[in-house]
Amino acid sequence: MDDWLVPDLNRAACTRCGLCVDYCPTKAVEMVDGAPVIVRPGDCAYCGQCEEMCPANAIALSYEIRPPATPRPKD
Repeated sequence: MDDWLVPDLNRAACTRCGLCVDYCPTKAVEMVDGAPVIVRPGDCAYCGQCEEMCPANAIALSYEIRPPATPRPKD
């Protein structure tokens, strides 16, 4: 099984409004049986649009992605 970096969906808090589906730029999220599911985890850009748009705060990006550190020049 592949380990993908995807947002955490709290199904208990989710109101099933579908905004996460509407705002996902890569279409990685779809409604399945009336609830959002990340059906294409490899397509998730981990951009945070779903988290930002969720009125119930049922989506969380648990990991912070940072650019690699720039090496300091040697003196």
